[in-house]
Amino acid sequence: MNKNIALLGAGSWGTALALLAARNGCQVLLWGHNPTHVAALTRDRENKQFLSGLAFPDNLQITGDLAEIAAFSDLLLVCVPSHGFKDILVKIKPYLSRDVKIAWATKGFNPDDGCLLHEVVADVFGTDTPAAILSGPTFAREVAADLPTAITIAANQPEFANQLSDMLHGGRFRTYTSSDVIGVEVGGAVKNVLAIAAGIADGLGFGANTRAALITRGLTEIIRLGVQLGGKPDTFMGLAGLGDLLLTCTDNQSRNRRFGLALGLGKDRAEATAEIGQEIEGVFAARETYLLAQKHGIEMPITEQTYKVLYEGLDPLTAVQNLLGREQKSES
Repeated sequence: MNKNIALLGAGSWGTALALLAARNGCQVLLWGHNPTHVAALTRDRENKQFLSGLAFPDNLQITGDLAEIAAFSDLLLVCVPSHGFKDILVKIKPYLSRDVKIAWATKGFNPDDGCLLHEVVADVFGTDTPAAILSGPTFAREVAADLPTAITIAANQPEFANQLSDMLHGGRFRTYTSSDVIGVEVGGAVKNVLAIAAGIADGLGFGANTRAALITRGLTEIIRLGVQLGGKPDTFMGLAGLGDLLLTCTDNQSRNRRFGLALGLGKDRAEATAEIGQEIEGVFAARETYLLAQKHGIEMPITEQTYKVLYEGLDPLTAVQNLLGREQKSES
């Protein structure tokens, strides 16, 4: 098996997966879009900006050249934010002279039209292109530091899921395979919205009871939307659903949770964003999730209130009161 893998995106998550693949014996080429950052990675042989103290092995190299990435491997693993996902695929396509396999660890929707990312891959490269998503309860620094982790790899072709699993599974990193690309995508995108909600509640000073209720009812919202879009119910009870939701709602390594905490403490959206200093996928996902729920007539009250806080200036405390004041109903 060809064990060359090209990663697009030299942020914390792209770097962590590059380190993981290199530890597993792959030849890795990591691409970054910022020339200054690429030069620093090449010089320092570590990502001091996002994952300081973790040295690059010899089989992990850096480039800022898309042509070099295209020539290096027919397996591309995309790790850029969702709003840049389609753009990077369109940019690299002219350099590709052979069939490719596209995997991504990006969590979110395409901001142009709200579609899922596998639909973007199909639009750019065709529906027969092997496509896979990696998702689950994973913080980049813990993966990079080789702490025990488990993820789901969902692909449209079983052999591609198995190939990725063979390349990444090993040591303290466990992979499970799935055919439910849609379910894994929805779980990974919507959990970021709910993490913002959980952060807001904690920032307002509410307790563990509130957080548990938000997580539980938030999972119900993920399932409603995911099944409507074609996902399988069982997926949402696994690593890419409940597992990822628990992680991002309860630990302050989550940028989305920290962003929500800042809002709950009275900071505005701009202040909270500046404080985090990295992409906050849940901000974009809140808009796309809300619009999808409206389009399909799906009840997603936590998502709706989070959207209104972010995009309509609703006071966070009022948003919580709106949730509590909803009409009584049966849980089932």
